Formats: sequence, structure tokens, C-alpha cells
Amino acid sequence: MFDLIIRGGTVVDGTGAPAFTADVAVKDGVIAQVASTIVGEAAEEIDATGKLVTPGFIDIHTHYDGQVSWDTLLEPSSGHGVTTVVVGNCGVGFAPVRPGREEWLVQLMEGVEDIPGTALHEGIKWEWETFPEYLDAIDRRRYSMDIAAYVPHGAVRGYVMGDRGARNEDATAEDIAEMARIVREAREAGAVGFSTSRTMGHKAKDGEPVPGTFASSEELNAIADALTAGGGGIFEIAPEVLPDGGDQPTMGMTEELQWMGDLALRTDLKVTYLLLQYATMPDTWKQALDYSSMILEKGGYLRPQVAARPFGMMVCWAGYHPFAKRPTFISLAASHSLADLRTELAKPSVRAQILSEPDEPVNSAVQFDGLGPALGMIPHLMYAMGDNVDYEPTPAMSVKALADKAGVSTFEMAYDLLNENGGTASLMFPTLNYVGENHDVIYEMLTHPAAINGLSDGGAHVRMICDASIPTYLLTHWARDRARGPKLSIEEAVRMQTTATAAVMGLSDRGEVAEGKRADINVIDFQNLRLNAPHAENDLPAGGRRILQSADGYVATIVNGAITRRNGVDTGARPGRLVRA
Repeated sequence: MFDLIIRGGTVVDGTGAPAFTADVAVKDGVIAQVASTIVGEAAEEIDATGKLVTPGFIDIHTHYDGQVSWDTLLEPSSGHGVTTVVVGNCGVGFAPVRPGREEWLVQLMEGVEDIPGTALHEGIKWEWETFPEYLDAIDRRRYSMDIAAYVPHGAVRGYVMGDRGARNEDATAEDIAEMARIVREAREAGAVGFSTSRTMGHKAKDGEPVPGTFASSEELNAIADALTAGGGGIFEIAPEVLPDGGDQPTMGMTEELQWMGDLALRTDLKVTYLLLQYATMPDTWKQALDYSSMILEKGGYLRPQVAARPFGMMVCWAGYHPFAKRPTFISLAASHSLADLRTELAKPSVRAQILSEPDEPVNSAVQFDGLGPALGMIPHLMYAMGDNVDYEPTPAMSVKALADKAGVSTFEMAYDLLNENGGTASLMFPTLNYVGENHDVIYEMLTHPAAINGLSDGGAHVRMICDASIPTYLLTHWARDRARGPKLSIEEAVRMQTTATAAVMGLSDRGEVAEGKRADINVIDFQNLRLNAPHAENDLPAGGRRILQSADGYVATIVNGAITRRNGVDTGARPGRLVRA
């Protein structure tokens, strides 16, 4: 007798092969049989007629490093068909940590990934010092999905070098040897790899770049060799070629690619790096992809992680917006709940008062304090998203274009757009990947043979984005709804986030609907699959606020053979575990 049979679904198996109709049987957490008709009984059956049956999605770029300490559900990713996540990206995380240095790691994560420090302080239990102890702490819990982890350079450097590491001073030979020892120990304990950040766009709350940003080749090579000695894996990089605020990087694209390529060729490590399109360097992504292909042809492994939609932020009353420094808004926000604030902002008298006011002076000591006034200066780069949450808006949907058409100021238009839907509406500000105001470049990146789908940043930038919904977006937009350019087949959209991402992480037991594979499965009503509008919840520890985005159309999500979500609702099942490499 089987535990579960999924009957009559359209199987998109994750390999990119054409879809086919079949039954899928599950026993003891494993796919036991895939056949046109399965004769047998099961403890439970799901009628998947007219529905897609896919592998569970594997998200290789998230920041749930702290959230795993207090949350076993791991929303928002769990609502988007994700069954495995990888944490510890971009060189930041919470282990190793010396007793008394927890506050420093919190402000590092808060600055880089915009996760409220109050939530991290209240939520993290700090049951560890070393990275193996951190893995053990995760391993003691059960989650709605599986979790794998990188060992992060920032935490390692801070642990070994203290304030010298935090200030990015040069590491001594002794420092390097100790960092290498820690990385090898972490890999031997089950870390899937090592991550580092070299971009000036990543700064701690105290303004310092992530430790390791300026690390020498001696330091990076020693760590790479330690990773190899510990069993290999992934060397992930947020590269220096990412400019900060429009400035040109201090190292040229060619030089940065060169050291990554040399590392890939010298070792057997899988080297992967973040790749986005910048307005100041709109074509450098082509050079990066060409170079990666050349390294792959030579036998090295160098692949960029690319994003399936524009990289930017949601502009809303619950997050950052152009009126955040207006005195009346500041006063109302401090004295009202979010629901009551929205009611107040809808009053004509309040609208008139806020629109008439100048901004308060920006406090440079407060993170993102100047973001609101900056947004007010770029109405041509903010777009109305519409009722159907359009992440590929036309130029006619910009705040400036709409204001010009209506004959009002851009501030009036922005205010009124934010007040739509009872004040829950969002505007889109695509900072990256949107030169040309369409998704054509994203399509070229996604479909390039050297590229990897990634960069959802699940759990991070919680008052700016909810890109953890990208797994659903790959299906709704790229495989079904896109009207402004080429689309992906459903088979390819599924492959990109199943077998492709499983192969990167070395997770050979999952990512495919096939006999003997782990029973991580989605049953999806593809025709009715829908991304809902982003919304805010004050549900983090200490009442911290975050932007969430749900989806309709997931009939069931199955992890290790257990149904974790049914029709979008958490079942309470927690079959997920730590995945040790």
C-alpha cells in the first residue's frame, strides 16, 4: 500500500522533457512509481486531472539564516511551491559567533539584508558558537521545507579577527590559516559551500562594508583550498562589479571575472556569482555570460545567478515611499496602527497637508532615512503595478506618465496611487534589470546556457520586496502570461528551478518527478495560478513588519512525502530537515 497516489496529472518532471499524463505514487518519502496508470491503494489520493504535477522548487538564494531559529513555516517561500532553500548567501549569516558579538552580526545582517534588528534580537535563540553547532541547531528542528547552508565570510572573518575583521583590515597569515580551518570544519559538518561579498552595495548598519569585501587573493585562495579539502562544494560571490549608487566599481569587470575564472579552473569548486543589469553599465552582463561560457568550455565551473524579474523595491505606505519624511506623515505613523494610518491618509485634508509640506532633514545615521525623498525625485522610474500585479509595466504606467496624462503633479499622482485598494497598493521601482523598460534582457539572461535562476532573496529586504514569489512568477509570467516578448515553455520554467538548481547544489536526490527521487512535489492548477498583490504584516518577532505575497493555485505542496500545504493553506506538517552536503 502506498502512502499517497497523485492521479491523472500532467507531469512536468523537471528535466525539460515534454509533459505527459501519469499517476505518481509515494511511499516512505520517496517517489515509488510513475506510470500511466498505477494499480494499487494509498492512504490518500489526490485527483490531479487537469493539473500540473512538478517537482518541488529549489531556491538557492535566500536569507532565512535567523528566521530558521524561530519559524518552522518559512513563509513566504513555503507558499510558492518551494521545498528546499539555501541560506547563508552574500557572505552574511549568524555563525560562527563569539559570545558577546551577537549584536555585531545582527547589525551586519540588518544593514545588508534590511531585516529588522529588533526581530532578529528577539527571535534568534543563539544556541551555537561554531558553524557545526549552528547546523546542529537547525538539525534539531523540523520545518515545512528542507534547508541547506553556506558558511558566510563575514561571520568567519569577524569571528577570527574581531574588530580588525569588521573594519576589513588585511588578514595576517595566522588569521588566514584560522579562517581556512573554520571553513573546512564547516564543510565537513555539512555546509554546502562558502559565500562572500565584494560589493560596496553591501554594508552593515554601522556603514562598514561586509568583512571580506577587500579580501586578498591569498585569503580567498586559502579558503577555497580549505573548502576543497573539506569536500568541495560551492564558492558563491556577490562580486565587486556591482556598482554602489551608480558609481563605477573600483575593479573592472574583466579583472573581477578573471579571478573568479582562475579560481574555477584551479579548483574543482562550483563558482557562482550574482549578475544583474545596471543602468550605468547596461551591457556588462553580456561580457560576464560570454566569459562564464568560456570558462565552462575549458572545464571550470563558473555560472552567474540571475533574477527572473526586475530587481528593485515595492513602494507602499507600509514600507518606503516619497512622503516618509513629511512631518504630518511622521506624526501619524508614530501614533496610529497601519490600518488606522491608511484611513487617515485617505482623508482629503490629510492629503492636502502632506502634499503641501517640505521634507524633514534626512538623518544620515538612520538606515534608508533618505530613501523617501530620493523616491520623490524619480517619478519616471516608479510604475503603477495594476490589479494584476504587473512586473513588466510599460512606460505609460510610470508615475510621471500617468501624472502628465491626468494633468497633476507627480507627487499627487504617487499619493493617489498609494491610496488605491484601501491604501494597500504598491508602486514598483525597478532599480536593476529594467533598462529599456521591458524583460527582454532578463529573457536573454535566463535562457543563457551558463546562467542559473536565483536571487529571490527570500527572507531579506522585508520592507522593500517579496521576491520570494519568483518561483511562482516563473510559471505565471514566463510560461503563461507574458505579452511583450518571448516566453518560456512550462517545461523549461519548471526545469530552471528544479533539476537545474538541484544540480548546482549537488542535491542529486531531488528536483525530478522520477522513481527513486525524494517525494518533493507540487500539484498546481496552472490555469488559475495567480500572484496576489503584496501586502504587509507585522508578524515578525517584536512586531516587526514585512511585505508578503501569496499565491492562489497551489493544490498541494508535498515535502518528503508529507502534504505541507493544501490549497494554499499550511497543514501543520513539518517534514523538512537540514540537508548536509
